[in-house]
Amino acid sequence: MISNDEFERLLAGMRPKLHRYCARMTGSTFDGEDVVQEVLIRAVGARSGGAQIDNVEGWLFRVAHNASLDLLRSRARANLVQLTEDTQTASEESQPEAAAISFRTFLELPVLQRCAVVLKDVLGHTIEEIAQIADCSAPAAKSALQRGRSRLRALVNRGANEVGRPRLTDEERQRLLAFVGFFRAGDFDAIRRMLADDVRVDLVNRLQLEGRSKVSPYFTRYADAKHWRYAFGSVDGQAAMLVFDSNGVSDRPSHFVVIDWTAGAISGIHDFFFASYVMEGADWIRLD
Repeated sequence: MISNDEFERLLAGMRPKLHRYCARMTGSTFDGEDVVQEVLIRAVGARSGGAQIDNVEGWLFRVAHNASLDLLRSRARANLVQLTEDTQTASEESQPEAAAISFRTFLELPVLQRCAVVLKDVLGHTIEEIAQIADCSAPAAKSALQRGRSRLRALVNRGANEVGRPRLTDEERQRLLAFVGFFRAGDFDAIRRMLADDVRVDLVNRLQLEGRSKVSPYFTRYADAKHWRYAFGSVDGQAAMLVFDSNGVSDRPSHFVVIDWTAGAISGIHDFFFASYVMEGADWIRLD
């Protein structure tokens, strides 16, 4: 049996893979991260309860699969189909790069097709592993993969992979533009004056801070780092501050920050600096 430290390292290493799966199954960067959090909590609980798990990775994907379906059912965001299909095959044609297709586009696929395409074409699982995770037969998994590939190809060809834009009032837009502008100017005292007393910062995949006094030092990291560049934009249709790294790949964001507002004050900051893996496949666009 692996040690607790080894188990924690395994979970940390699995997090990006799990997000690649969950984000595409739920059709959203944000929902995918919520599901990953739930999966890891379940994993720690199972470990504490003395559960014997021979294949931890397979078990995690099975939990992630079921948790994704639970979220979709609870939010009524998709018309789910049974996890079985007939074995009629589809033609093998040139296939768009699955990892480059937006999360939202995957939501157009029936569940088993979505599961099969993501596990095979994004994560490299075998047909047998797909069948185990989706609790179906190998022929059904193979059929779902072929049909899912064909459906994705049709969706991409008709432009279903286009990036969505957030719906913002003028006030909402101006608030976020001001926030981004203060970051660009390095005026973090101005941002501190915008904070609500009970403001919360969620450094996703790392830690949470609550209250103006504890949150205020959070901005020091950005004040000291001169290589960041900031832009007003959106991720998965949600308004965000996009953060670009001038020392790295400059044509796409390194990560992003989402702001919650209450009565005109900043009540929440969700910073994906420590979860940059969520950018893979996410819909994003600059709006400034």
